[in-house]
Amino acid sequence: MTQTPVSNSHRQEIDGLIEPHGGKLVDLRIEPSASSTLKSKVNHILECSHRNACDVELLMVGGFSPLEGFMSEDNYNSVVDSHRLVSGLLFGLPIVMDTDREDIEVGHYVLLRYQGRDLAIMNVDSKWEPNKPQEALNCYGTTSIEHPAVRMITSERGQFYLGGPIYGLDLPQRVFPCKTPLEVRAELPRNEDVVAFQCRNPIHRAHYELFTRALHADNVSSKAVVLVHPTCGPTQGDDISGAIRFKTYECLAAEVNNLRIRWAYLPYSMHMAGPREALQHMIIRKNYGCTHFIIGRDMAGCKSSITGNDFYGPYDAQNFAAKIAIELKMKTVPSLNLVYTEEKGYVIADEAEKDGLHIKKLSGTEFRKMLRSGQDIPEWFAFRSVVEVLRTA
Repeated sequence: MTQTPVSNSHRQEIDGLIEPHGGKLVDLRIEPSASSTLKSKVNHILECSHRNACDVELLMVGGFSPLEGFMSEDNYNSVVDSHRLVSGLLFGLPIVMDTDREDIEVGHYVLLRYQGRDLAIMNVDSKWEPNKPQEALNCYGTTSIEHPAVRMITSERGQFYLGGPIYGLDLPQRVFPCKTPLEVRAELPRNEDVVAFQCRNPIHRAHYELFTRALHADNVSSKAVVLVHPTCGPTQGDDISGAIRFKTYECLAAEVNNLRIRWAYLPYSMHMAGPREALQHMIIRKNYGCTHFIIGRDMAGCKSSITGNDFYGPYDAQNFAAKIAIELKMKTVPSLNLVYTEEKGYVIADEAEKDGLHIKKLSGTEFRKMLRSGQDIPEWFAFRSVVEVLRTA
Protein backbone atom coordinates (compact mmCIF):
# COMPACT_ATOMS: atom_id res chain seq x y z
CA MET A 1 0.00 0.00 0.00
CA THR A 2 1.40 3.41 -1.01
CA GLN A 3 1.58 5.82 1.88
CA THR A 4 1.29 9.57 1.79
CA PRO A 5 2.72 11.84 4.50
CA VAL A 6 0.39 12.11 7.48
CA SER A 7 -0.23 15.48 9.06
CA ASN A 8 0.91 15.74 12.68
CA SER A 9 -0.99 18.97 13.27
CA HIS A 10 -3.27 17.25 15.79
CA ARG A 11 -0.54 17.15 18.41
CA GLN A 12 1.82 19.54 20.12
CA GLU A 13 5.52 18.79 19.86
CA ILE A 14 8.74 19.51 21.72
CA ASP A 15 11.94 19.20 19.68
CA GLY A 16 10.13 17.13 17.07
CA LEU A 17 8.53 14.74 19.59
CA ILE A 18 5.04 14.69 21.04
CA GLU A 19 4.54 16.83 24.12
CA PRO A 20 4.37 14.90 27.44
CA HIS A 21 1.01 14.58 29.17
CA GLY A 22 0.25 17.90 30.85
CA GLY A 23 2.99 19.68 28.90
CA LYS A 24 6.04 18.82 31.04
CA LEU A 25 8.10 15.68 31.50
CA VAL A 26 8.54 15.32 35.25
CA ASP A 27 11.80 14.13 36.82
CA LEU A 28 11.56 13.80 40.61
CA ARG A 29 15.08 12.54 41.27
CA ILE A 30 17.15 14.79 43.50
CA GLU A 31 20.88 15.39 43.68
CA PRO A 32 22.75 13.13 46.16
CA SER A 33 23.90 16.24 48.02
CA ALA A 34 20.30 17.06 48.92
CA SER A 35 19.37 13.58 50.14
CA SER A 36 21.08 13.78 53.55
CA THR A 37 19.05 16.87 54.52
CA LEU A 38 15.82 15.17 53.54
CA LYS A 39 16.74 11.91 55.25
CA SER A 40 17.24 13.81 58.50
CA LYS A 41 13.54 14.70 58.39
CA VAL A 42 12.31 11.10 57.97
CA ASN A 43 9.74 9.99 60.56
CA HIS A 44 8.95 6.50 59.23
CA ILE A 45 10.16 3.82 56.82
CA LEU A 46 7.77 1.90 54.59
CA GLU A 47 8.76 -1.24 52.70
CA CYS A 48 7.38 -1.10 49.16
CA SER A 49 5.60 -4.02 47.55
CA HIS A 50 6.54 -4.93 43.98
CA ARG A 51 3.59 -2.84 42.79
CA ASN A 52 4.53 0.12 44.99
CA ALA A 53 8.08 0.03 43.63
CA CYS A 54 6.82 0.17 40.04
CA ASP A 55 4.67 3.19 40.87
CA VAL A 56 7.53 4.95 42.68
CA GLU A 57 9.86 4.38 39.71
CA LEU A 58 7.37 5.67 37.14
CA LEU A 59 6.66 8.72 39.30
CA MET A 60 10.38 9.45 39.67
CA VAL A 61 11.25 9.23 35.97
CA GLY A 62 8.14 10.95 34.63
CA GLY A 63 6.23 7.97 33.27
CA PHE A 64 3.21 9.26 35.20
CA SER A 65 3.73 12.90 34.23
CA PRO A 66 2.36 15.35 35.23
CA LEU A 67 2.13 13.74 38.70
CA GLU A 68 4.79 14.93 41.13
CA GLY A 69 3.99 12.33 43.76
CA PHE A 70 1.24 10.03 44.96
CA MET A 71 -2.25 11.42 44.45
CA SER A 72 -3.97 13.49 47.12
CA GLU A 73 -7.40 12.43 48.32
CA ASP A 74 -8.99 15.05 46.04
CA ASN A 75 -7.15 13.81 42.96
CA TYR A 76 -7.82 10.20 43.93
CA ASN A 77 -11.57 10.83 44.20
CA SER A 78 -11.59 12.75 40.94
CA VAL A 79 -9.82 9.96 39.06
CA VAL A 80 -12.06 7.29 40.58
CA ASP A 81 -15.20 9.26 39.70
CA SER A 82 -14.29 10.64 36.28
CA HIS A 83 -10.87 9.32 35.09
CA ARG A 84 -9.61 12.90 35.42
CA LEU A 85 -7.41 14.81 37.82
CA VAL A 86 -8.92 17.78 39.67
CA SER A 87 -7.34 19.96 36.97
CA GLY A 88 -9.51 18.20 34.37
CA LEU A 89 -6.59 16.36 32.81
CA LEU A 90 -7.27 12.76 31.78
CA PHE A 91 -5.87 10.00 34.02
CA GLY A 92 -6.87 6.34 33.97
CA LEU A 93 -6.27 4.86 37.42
CA PRO A 94 -5.35 6.12 40.92
CA ILE A 95 -1.66 6.24 41.87
CA VAL A 96 -1.52 5.93 45.65
CA MET A 97 0.75 4.66 48.42
CA ASP A 98 -0.98 2.32 50.85
CA THR A 99 -0.31 1.39 54.46
CA ASP A 100 -1.88 -0.06 57.59
CA ARG A 101 0.20 2.26 59.77
CA GLU A 102 -1.95 4.48 61.99
CA ASP A 103 1.05 6.43 63.29
CA ILE A 104 1.86 8.05 59.92
CA GLU A 105 0.35 11.52 59.85
CA VAL A 106 0.01 14.41 57.43
CA GLY A 107 3.25 16.39 57.46
CA HIS A 108 5.44 13.37 58.13
CA TYR A 109 8.32 12.34 55.89
CA VAL A 110 8.36 8.68 54.92
CA LEU A 111 11.32 6.80 53.46
CA LEU A 112 10.16 4.36 50.78
CA ARG A 113 12.43 1.31 50.72
CA TYR A 114 12.43 -1.68 48.36
CA GLN A 115 14.54 -4.80 48.78
CA GLY A 116 17.08 -2.95 50.88
CA ARG A 117 17.33 0.04 48.55
CA ASP A 118 16.13 3.54 49.50
CA LEU A 119 13.97 4.62 46.56
CA ALA A 120 12.42 7.91 47.61
CA ILE A 121 11.23 10.14 50.42
CA MET A 122 7.56 11.07 50.52
CA ASN A 123 6.17 14.14 52.26
CA VAL A 124 2.68 13.07 53.30
CA ASP A 125 0.13 15.80 52.61
CA SER A 126 -2.96 13.59 52.50
CA LYS A 127 -4.10 10.47 54.37
CA TRP A 128 -7.50 8.85 54.14
CA GLU A 129 -9.41 5.62 54.34
CA PRO A 130 -10.65 4.96 50.80
CA ASN A 131 -14.01 3.64 49.72
CA LYS A 132 -12.55 0.57 48.07
CA PRO A 133 -15.85 -0.85 46.78
CA GLN A 134 -16.46 2.44 44.96
CA GLU A 135 -12.91 2.45 43.61
CA ALA A 136 -13.37 -1.10 42.36
CA LEU A 137 -16.73 -0.42 40.73
CA ASN A 138 -15.65 2.78 38.97
CA CYS A 139 -12.17 1.70 37.91
CA TYR A 140 -12.71 -1.99 37.15
CA GLY A 141 -16.45 -2.10 36.49
CA THR A 142 -17.09 -4.63 39.27
CA THR A 143 -16.77 -5.18 43.01
CA SER A 144 -16.23 -8.92 42.61
CA ILE A 145 -13.00 -10.32 44.05
CA GLU A 146 -13.03 -12.68 41.08
CA HIS A 147 -11.39 -9.73 39.29
CA PRO A 148 -7.62 -9.75 40.02
CA ALA A 149 -7.35 -5.98 40.64
CA VAL A 150 -10.36 -5.93 42.96
CA ARG A 151 -8.75 -8.79 44.85
CA MET A 152 -5.51 -6.77 44.94
CA ILE A 153 -6.98 -3.56 46.37
CA THR A 154 -9.09 -5.44 48.94
CA SER A 155 -6.59 -8.05 50.13
CA GLU A 156 -3.12 -6.65 49.34
CA ARG A 157 -3.42 -2.90 49.80
CA GLY A 158 -3.45 -1.43 53.29
CA GLN A 159 -6.30 0.28 55.14
CA PHE A 160 -5.09 3.81 54.43
CA TYR A 161 -3.94 5.63 51.31
CA LEU A 162 -1.21 8.28 51.41
CA GLY A 163 -0.69 11.16 49.02
CA GLY A 164 2.09 13.69 48.66
CA PRO A 165 5.18 14.71 46.69
CA ILE A 166 8.13 12.34 46.47
CA TYR A 167 11.83 13.03 46.17
CA GLY A 168 13.66 10.35 44.24
CA LEU A 169 16.83 8.83 45.67
CA ASP A 170 17.50 5.69 43.63
CA LEU A 171 15.80 3.45 41.09
CA PRO A 172 15.00 -0.20 41.86
CA GLN A 173 17.62 -2.71 40.77
CA ARG A 174 16.06 -5.00 38.19
CA VAL A 175 17.14 -7.92 36.03
CA PHE A 176 15.75 -6.02 33.03
CA PRO A 177 16.91 -2.43 32.41
CA CYS A 178 14.09 0.09 32.17
CA LYS A 179 14.97 3.18 30.15
CA THR A 180 13.46 6.42 31.39
CA PRO A 181 11.10 8.45 29.19
CA LEU A 182 13.95 10.89 28.56
CA GLU A 183 16.26 8.06 27.46
CA VAL A 184 13.64 6.53 25.16
CA ARG A 185 12.80 9.92 23.65
CA ALA A 186 16.48 10.53 22.89
CA GLU A 187 16.49 7.45 20.60
CA LEU A 188 13.30 8.26 18.67
CA PRO A 189 13.27 9.87 15.21
CA ARG A 190 12.22 13.50 15.11
CA ASN A 191 9.08 14.64 13.28
CA GLU A 192 7.87 11.08 12.69
CA ASP A 193 5.14 8.99 14.24
CA VAL A 194 5.98 6.50 16.97
CA VAL A 195 3.59 3.56 17.36
CA ALA A 196 3.50 1.92 20.79
CA PHE A 197 2.94 -1.81 21.18
CA GLN A 198 2.05 -2.96 24.68
CA CYS A 199 2.32 -6.60 25.71
CA ARG A 200 2.80 -8.66 28.84
CA ASN A 201 3.67 -12.01 27.24
CA PRO A 202 6.43 -13.34 24.97
CA ILE A 203 6.09 -12.10 21.39
CA HIS A 204 5.16 -14.69 18.81
CA ARG A 205 4.82 -14.46 15.03
CA ALA A 206 1.27 -13.09 15.06
CA HIS A 207 2.28 -10.27 17.42
CA TYR A 208 5.25 -9.39 15.23
CA GLU A 209 3.08 -9.32 12.12
CA LEU A 210 0.57 -7.14 13.96
CA PHE A 211 2.92 -4.39 15.11
CA THR A 212 5.05 -4.30 11.95
CA ARG A 213 1.91 -4.01 9.80
CA ALA A 214 0.73 -1.18 12.05
CA LEU A 215 3.55 0.88 10.51
CA HIS A 216 1.59 0.77 7.26
CA ALA A 217 -1.71 1.95 8.72
CA ASP A 218 -3.34 4.87 6.90
CA ASN A 219 -2.93 7.24 9.86
CA VAL A 220 0.79 6.50 10.39
CA SER A 221 3.63 8.43 8.70
CA SER A 222 5.75 6.65 6.10
CA LYS A 223 8.98 6.68 8.14
CA ALA A 224 7.41 5.87 11.51
CA VAL A 225 8.90 3.46 14.00
CA VAL A 226 7.27 1.10 16.47
CA LEU A 227 8.22 1.09 20.15
CA VAL A 228 7.79 -2.41 21.55
CA HIS A 229 7.28 -1.57 25.21
CA PRO A 230 6.36 -4.64 27.28
CA THR A 231 5.33 -4.36 30.92
CA CYS A 232 7.80 -6.31 33.01
CA GLY A 233 6.29 -5.63 36.44
CA PRO A 234 3.66 -7.73 38.26
CA THR A 235 0.89 -8.96 35.96
CA GLN A 236 -1.38 -11.98 36.54
CA GLY A 237 -0.31 -14.90 38.70
CA ASP A 238 -0.09 -17.36 35.80
CA ASP A 239 1.91 -15.04 33.51
CA ILE A 240 5.55 -15.76 32.67
CA SER A 241 7.91 -13.82 34.95
CA GLY A 242 9.30 -10.47 33.84
CA ALA A 243 12.90 -11.72 33.91
CA ILE A 244 12.13 -14.58 31.51
CA ARG A 245 10.03 -12.38 29.24
CA PHE A 246 12.90 -9.89 29.11
CA LYS A 247 15.22 -12.63 27.82
CA THR A 248 12.73 -13.56 25.08
CA TYR A 249 12.49 -9.92 23.96
CA GLU A 250 16.25 -9.45 23.86
CA CYS A 251 16.76 -12.62 21.83
CA LEU A 252 13.98 -11.69 19.45
CA ALA A 253 15.33 -8.16 18.95
CA ALA A 254 18.68 -9.67 17.95
CA GLU A 255 17.02 -12.24 15.66
CA VAL A 256 14.84 -9.81 13.66
CA ASN A 257 17.32 -6.88 13.71
CA ASN A 258 14.65 -4.51 12.37
CA LEU A 259 15.75 -0.87 12.30
CA ARG A 260 12.15 0.34 12.45
CA ILE A 261 11.62 -1.31 15.83
CA ARG A 262 12.70 0.25 19.11
CA TRP A 263 12.74 -1.88 22.28
CA ALA A 264 12.30 -0.72 25.87
CA TYR A 265 10.85 -2.20 29.06
CA LEU A 266 8.25 -0.70 31.36
CA PRO A 267 8.23 -1.18 35.16
CA TYR A 268 4.45 -1.11 35.37
CA SER A 269 2.11 -3.30 37.39
CA MET A 270 -0.92 -4.42 35.38
CA HIS A 271 -4.41 -3.95 36.79
CA MET A 272 -6.28 -5.78 34.00
CA ALA A 273 -8.67 -2.81 34.04
CA GLY A 274 -9.84 -2.94 30.42
CA PRO A 275 -10.88 0.56 29.22
CA ARG A 276 -9.36 2.41 32.18
CA GLU A 277 -6.07 0.60 31.67
CA ALA A 278 -6.07 1.48 27.96
CA LEU A 279 -6.16 5.15 28.95
CA GLN A 280 -3.41 4.62 31.52
CA HIS A 281 -1.17 2.94 28.95
CA MET A 282 -1.76 5.66 26.37
CA ILE A 283 -0.77 8.37 28.86
CA ILE A 284 2.39 6.50 29.84
CA ARG A 285 3.39 5.87 26.20
CA LYS A 286 2.73 9.52 25.35
CA ASN A 287 5.24 10.43 28.06
CA TYR A 288 7.71 8.05 26.46
CA GLY A 289 7.30 9.84 23.12
CA CYS A 290 4.65 7.76 21.34
CA THR A 291 2.07 9.35 19.06
CA HIS A 292 0.04 6.22 18.32
CA PHE A 293 -1.07 3.24 20.38
CA ILE A 294 -2.07 -0.21 19.14
CA ILE A 295 -5.30 -1.27 20.82
CA GLY A 296 -5.78 -5.00 20.75
CA ARG A 297 -8.99 -6.95 21.03
CA ASP A 298 -9.90 -7.31 24.73
CA MET A 299 -6.89 -5.22 25.76
CA ALA A 300 -6.03 -5.56 29.48
CA GLY A 301 -9.08 -7.77 29.90
CA CYS A 302 -9.48 -10.58 32.38
CA LYS A 303 -11.84 -13.38 33.29
CA SER A 304 -13.64 -14.37 36.46
CA SER A 305 -11.49 -16.69 38.53
CA ILE A 306 -14.60 -18.83 39.11
CA THR A 307 -16.82 -18.74 36.02
CA GLY A 308 -14.24 -17.87 33.38
CA ASN A 309 -16.53 -15.14 32.03
CA ASP A 310 -14.96 -11.96 30.64
CA PHE A 311 -15.29 -8.79 32.71
CA TYR A 312 -15.18 -6.59 29.59
CA GLY A 313 -16.48 -6.80 26.06
CA PRO A 314 -13.91 -7.52 23.34
CA TYR A 315 -14.00 -3.96 22.00
CA ASP A 316 -14.66 -1.97 25.19
CA ALA A 317 -11.05 -0.77 25.43
CA GLN A 318 -10.88 0.09 21.72
CA ASN A 319 -14.11 2.10 21.84
CA PHE A 320 -13.10 3.97 24.99
CA ALA A 321 -9.64 4.76 23.59
CA ALA A 322 -11.15 6.10 20.38
CA LYS A 323 -13.32 8.51 22.40
CA ILE A 324 -10.45 10.00 24.40
CA ALA A 325 -7.69 9.88 21.75
CA ILE A 326 -8.36 13.35 20.32
CA GLU A 327 -8.30 14.99 23.74
CA LEU A 328 -5.12 13.08 24.55
CA LYS A 329 -3.63 14.29 21.24
CA MET A 330 -2.81 10.74 20.21
CA LYS A 331 -4.12 8.32 17.61
CA THR A 332 -5.10 4.69 17.98
CA VAL A 333 -4.26 1.84 15.62
CA PRO A 334 -6.75 -1.03 16.01
CA SER A 335 -4.98 -4.37 15.98
CA LEU A 336 -5.68 -6.53 12.96
CA ASN A 337 -7.38 -9.89 13.42
CA LEU A 338 -4.65 -11.94 11.74
CA VAL A 339 -4.69 -15.66 11.05
CA TYR A 340 -2.09 -17.94 9.51
CA THR A 341 -3.04 -19.70 6.28
CA GLU A 342 -1.32 -22.45 4.32
CA GLU A 343 -1.65 -20.53 1.08
CA LYS A 344 -0.71 -16.93 1.97
CA GLY A 345 0.82 -16.96 5.44
CA TYR A 346 -0.62 -14.30 7.74
CA VAL A 347 -3.69 -12.50 6.41
CA ILE A 348 -6.70 -10.74 7.88
CA ALA A 349 -9.34 -13.24 9.05
CA ASP A 350 -12.00 -11.75 6.75
CA GLU A 351 -9.74 -12.26 3.73
CA ALA A 352 -9.08 -15.87 4.71
CA GLU A 353 -12.79 -16.54 5.02
CA LYS A 354 -13.65 -14.77 1.77
CA ASP A 355 -11.00 -16.63 -0.24
CA GLY A 356 -11.60 -19.99 1.42
CA LEU A 357 -8.05 -20.25 2.70
CA HIS A 358 -6.97 -23.03 5.04
CA ILE A 359 -6.30 -21.60 8.51
CA LYS A 360 -3.80 -23.22 10.87
CA LYS A 361 -4.27 -22.84 14.61
CA LEU A 362 -2.30 -23.62 17.74
CA SER A 363 -3.78 -22.82 21.14
CA GLY A 364 -1.77 -21.53 24.07
CA THR A 365 -2.46 -24.75 25.94
CA GLU A 366 -1.19 -26.87 23.05
CA PHE A 367 1.87 -24.64 22.72
CA ARG A 368 2.78 -25.10 26.39
CA LYS A 369 2.34 -28.88 26.13
CA MET A 370 4.63 -28.98 23.10
CA LEU A 371 7.21 -26.87 24.94
CA ARG A 372 7.23 -29.20 27.94
CA SER A 373 7.40 -32.37 25.85
CA GLY A 374 10.20 -31.11 23.63
CA GLN A 375 8.16 -31.23 20.41
CA ASP A 376 9.07 -28.98 17.49
CA ILE A 377 7.14 -25.71 17.51
CA PRO A 378 6.00 -24.57 14.06
CA GLU A 379 7.95 -21.51 12.95
CA TRP A 380 4.79 -19.88 11.66
CA PHE A 381 3.64 -19.73 15.30
CA ALA A 382 6.75 -18.84 17.30
CA PHE A 383 10.26 -17.53 16.74
CA ARG A 384 13.02 -20.05 17.28
CA SER A 385 14.94 -17.75 19.65
CA VAL A 386 11.86 -17.24 21.84
CA VAL A 387 11.15 -20.97 21.99
CA GLU A 388 14.72 -21.71 23.08
CA VAL A 389 14.50 -19.22 25.97
CA LEU A 390 11.15 -20.57 27.12
CA ARG A 391 12.37 -24.17 26.95
CA THR A 392 15.44 -23.34 29.01
CA ALA A 393 13.28 -21.54 31.57
